[in-house]
Amino acid sequence: MNFLLNHWLDITTTILGLAYILLEYKASVWLWAAGFAMQSLGIALYYQKGLYADCGMEFYYLTMTVYGFISWTRKTSAKVDSDPALSGNASENLAIRHFPLRLAALWTGITLCAWALLYVLLLTCTNSSVPLADSFTTALSFVGIWALARKYLEHWLIWIVVDIVTCGLYFYKDIPFKASLYALYVVIAIFGYRRWRRML
Repeated sequence: MNFLLNHWLDITTTILGLAYILLEYKASVWLWAAGFAMQSLGIALYYQKGLYADCGMEFYYLTMTVYGFISWTRKTSAKVDSDPALSGNASENLAIRHFPLRLAALWTGITLCAWALLYVLLLTCTNSSVPLADSFTTALSFVGIWALARKYLEHWLIWIVVDIVTCGLYFYKDIPFKASLYALYVVIAIFGYRRWRRML
Protein backbone atom coordinates (compact mmCIF):
# COMPACT_ATOMS: atom_id res chain seq x y z
CA MET A 1 0.00 0.00 0.00
CA ASN A 2 2.83 2.38 0.88
CA PHE A 3 4.41 1.62 -2.48
CA LEU A 4 1.22 2.63 -4.30
CA LEU A 5 0.87 5.79 -2.22
CA ASN A 6 4.48 6.74 -2.88
CA HIS A 7 4.17 6.07 -6.61
CA TRP A 8 0.58 7.13 -7.42
CA LEU A 9 1.70 10.04 -9.59
CA ASP A 10 4.10 7.77 -11.45
CA ILE A 11 1.37 5.14 -11.99
CA THR A 12 -1.32 7.63 -13.04
CA THR A 13 0.89 9.48 -15.51
CA THR A 14 2.05 6.13 -16.88
CA ILE A 15 -1.53 5.05 -17.61
CA LEU A 16 -2.26 8.41 -19.23
CA GLY A 17 1.00 8.17 -21.16
CA LEU A 18 0.05 4.76 -22.52
CA ALA A 19 -3.29 6.15 -23.70
CA TYR A 20 -1.44 9.10 -25.23
CA ILE A 21 1.04 7.06 -27.27
CA LEU A 22 -1.64 4.66 -28.53
CA LEU A 23 -3.80 7.59 -29.65
CA GLU A 24 -0.73 9.14 -31.29
CA TYR A 25 -0.05 5.85 -33.08
CA LYS A 26 -3.59 5.97 -34.48
CA ALA A 27 -3.17 9.67 -35.36
CA SER A 28 -6.25 10.41 -33.24
CA VAL A 29 -6.88 14.00 -32.20
CA TRP A 30 -7.83 12.74 -28.73
CA LEU A 31 -4.14 12.29 -27.97
CA TRP A 32 -4.08 15.98 -27.04
CA ALA A 33 -6.68 15.51 -24.26
CA ALA A 34 -4.76 12.57 -22.78
CA GLY A 35 -1.55 14.58 -23.08
CA PHE A 36 -3.00 17.59 -21.27
CA ALA A 37 -4.02 15.45 -18.28
CA MET A 38 -0.69 13.60 -18.24
CA GLN A 39 1.37 16.78 -18.40
CA SER A 40 -0.62 18.53 -15.69
CA LEU A 41 0.17 15.72 -13.25
CA GLY A 42 3.70 15.44 -14.63
CA ILE A 43 4.53 18.91 -13.29
CA ALA A 44 4.08 17.65 -9.73
CA LEU A 45 5.86 14.34 -10.39
CA TYR A 46 8.98 15.82 -11.95
CA TYR A 47 9.28 18.59 -9.36
CA GLN A 48 9.02 15.98 -6.62
CA LYS A 49 11.81 13.93 -8.23
CA GLY A 50 14.11 16.89 -8.88
CA LEU A 51 13.79 16.68 -12.68
CA TYR A 52 13.47 20.43 -13.00
CA ALA A 53 13.99 20.70 -16.74
CA ASP A 54 11.33 18.05 -17.33
CA CYS A 55 9.06 19.88 -14.89
CA GLY A 56 9.47 23.17 -16.75
CA MET A 57 9.02 21.38 -20.06
CA GLU A 58 5.54 20.28 -18.99
CA PHE A 59 4.35 23.90 -19.12
CA TYR A 60 5.56 24.11 -22.73
CA TYR A 61 3.84 20.79 -23.43
CA LEU A 62 0.57 22.13 -22.03
CA THR A 63 0.76 25.07 -24.40
CA MET A 64 1.61 22.79 -27.32
CA THR A 65 -1.31 20.45 -26.58
CA VAL A 66 -3.67 23.38 -27.11
CA TYR A 67 -1.76 24.40 -30.25
CA GLY A 68 -1.68 20.81 -31.50
CA PHE A 69 -5.40 20.32 -30.99
CA ILE A 70 -6.17 23.53 -32.88
CA SER A 71 -3.67 22.67 -35.61
CA TRP A 72 -5.03 19.14 -36.12
CA THR A 73 -8.68 20.18 -36.16
CA ARG A 74 -8.38 23.37 -38.20
CA LYS A 75 -9.93 22.96 -41.62
CA THR A 76 -7.55 23.01 -44.55
CA SER A 77 -7.68 22.29 -48.26
CA ALA A 78 -5.03 19.56 -47.87
CA LYS A 79 -6.25 15.97 -48.08
CA VAL A 80 -5.22 13.25 -45.68
CA ASP A 81 -4.99 9.52 -46.02
CA SER A 82 -8.29 7.71 -46.26
CA ASP A 83 -7.25 4.95 -43.85
CA PRO A 84 -10.51 3.65 -42.28
CA ALA A 85 -8.71 3.34 -38.94
CA LEU A 86 -8.79 7.12 -38.71
CA SER A 87 -12.46 7.24 -37.86
CA GLY A 88 -13.54 10.66 -36.66
CA ASN A 89 -10.78 12.51 -38.52
CA ALA A 90 -12.25 14.70 -41.22
CA SER A 91 -10.55 14.43 -44.58
CA GLU A 92 -10.02 18.17 -44.73
CA ASN A 93 -8.05 18.30 -41.47
CA LEU A 94 -4.27 18.63 -41.25
CA ALA A 95 -2.48 15.96 -43.29
CA ILE A 96 0.57 13.92 -42.30
CA ARG A 97 3.63 15.27 -44.15
CA HIS A 98 7.43 15.31 -44.10
CA PHE A 99 9.50 17.61 -41.89
CA PRO A 100 10.63 20.46 -44.20
CA LEU A 101 14.36 20.33 -44.90
CA ARG A 102 14.50 24.13 -44.81
CA LEU A 103 13.62 23.96 -41.09
CA ALA A 104 16.05 21.19 -40.15
CA ALA A 105 19.07 23.47 -39.64
CA LEU A 106 17.00 26.00 -37.73
CA TRP A 107 15.59 23.44 -35.30
CA THR A 108 18.98 21.77 -34.88
CA GLY A 109 20.43 25.13 -33.84
CA ILE A 110 17.52 25.83 -31.50
CA THR A 111 17.91 22.39 -29.91
CA LEU A 112 21.66 22.78 -29.31
CA CYS A 113 21.24 26.27 -27.87
CA ALA A 114 18.39 25.14 -25.62
CA TRP A 115 20.42 22.14 -24.44
CA ALA A 116 23.40 24.32 -23.54
CA LEU A 117 21.24 26.95 -21.81
CA LEU A 118 19.24 24.40 -19.82
CA TYR A 119 22.40 22.54 -18.82
CA VAL A 120 23.98 25.71 -17.42
CA LEU A 121 20.75 26.64 -15.61
CA LEU A 122 20.41 23.20 -14.04
CA LEU A 123 24.07 23.13 -13.09
CA THR A 124 24.13 26.56 -11.48
CA CYS A 125 20.58 27.15 -10.21
CA THR A 126 19.36 23.73 -9.04
CA ASN A 127 20.54 20.66 -7.15
CA SER A 128 19.92 18.43 -10.17
CA SER A 129 22.06 15.29 -10.17
CA VAL A 130 21.44 14.63 -13.88
CA PRO A 131 21.77 18.02 -15.61
CA LEU A 132 23.23 16.73 -18.87
CA ALA A 133 20.59 14.08 -19.61
CA ASP A 134 17.70 16.12 -18.20
CA SER A 135 18.57 19.15 -20.33
CA PHE A 136 19.16 17.00 -23.44
CA THR A 137 15.78 15.26 -23.39
CA THR A 138 14.05 18.53 -22.61
CA ALA A 139 15.75 20.44 -25.43
CA LEU A 140 15.07 17.72 -27.99
CA SER A 141 11.47 17.49 -26.83
CA PHE A 142 10.93 21.13 -27.82
CA VAL A 143 11.17 20.17 -31.48
CA GLY A 144 9.52 16.78 -30.98
CA ILE A 145 6.22 18.10 -29.66
CA TRP A 146 6.20 20.93 -32.20
CA ALA A 147 6.75 18.46 -35.05
CA LEU A 148 3.91 16.31 -33.71
CA ALA A 149 1.64 19.35 -33.53
CA ARG A 150 2.46 20.04 -37.20
CA LYS A 151 1.85 16.34 -37.97
CA TYR A 152 5.32 15.74 -39.43
CA LEU A 153 6.20 12.08 -39.97
CA GLU A 154 9.74 12.49 -38.64
CA HIS A 155 8.56 13.45 -35.16
CA TRP A 156 8.65 9.71 -34.42
CA LEU A 157 12.41 9.60 -35.04
CA ILE A 158 12.93 12.44 -32.59
CA TRP A 159 10.88 10.65 -29.94
CA ILE A 160 12.83 7.42 -30.37
CA VAL A 161 16.01 9.23 -29.28
CA VAL A 162 14.23 11.08 -26.46
CA ASP A 163 12.53 7.91 -25.22
CA ILE A 164 15.73 5.84 -25.08
CA VAL A 165 17.56 8.46 -23.00
CA THR A 166 14.51 9.18 -20.83
CA CYS A 167 14.01 5.49 -20.07
CA GLY A 168 17.48 5.21 -18.56
CA LEU A 169 17.14 8.55 -16.77
CA TYR A 170 13.85 7.62 -15.09
CA PHE A 171 15.10 4.25 -13.90
CA TYR A 172 18.04 6.09 -12.38
CA LYS A 173 15.70 8.59 -10.67
CA ASP A 174 13.44 5.83 -9.27
CA ILE A 175 10.42 6.44 -11.49
CA PRO A 176 10.08 2.80 -12.55
CA PHE A 177 6.60 2.86 -14.08
CA LYS A 178 7.29 5.85 -16.29
CA ALA A 179 10.70 4.38 -17.17
CA SER A 180 9.03 1.17 -18.32
CA LEU A 181 6.50 3.24 -20.26
CA TYR A 182 9.31 5.00 -22.12
CA ALA A 183 10.85 1.64 -23.00
CA LEU A 184 7.49 0.72 -24.51
CA TYR A 185 7.39 4.14 -26.20
CA VAL A 186 10.52 3.20 -28.15
CA VAL A 187 8.83 0.12 -29.59
CA ILE A 188 5.58 1.95 -30.34
CA ALA A 189 7.47 4.84 -31.91
CA ILE A 190 9.17 2.45 -34.35
CA PHE A 191 5.83 0.97 -35.37
CA GLY A 192 4.22 4.42 -35.31
CA TYR A 193 6.79 5.73 -37.77
CA ARG A 194 6.12 2.81 -40.11
CA ARG A 195 2.35 3.25 -39.86
CA TRP A 196 2.42 7.02 -40.43
CA ARG A 197 4.76 6.50 -43.39
CA ARG A 198 2.22 4.16 -44.97
CA MET A 199 -0.55 6.64 -44.24
CA LEU A 200 1.51 9.41 -45.86
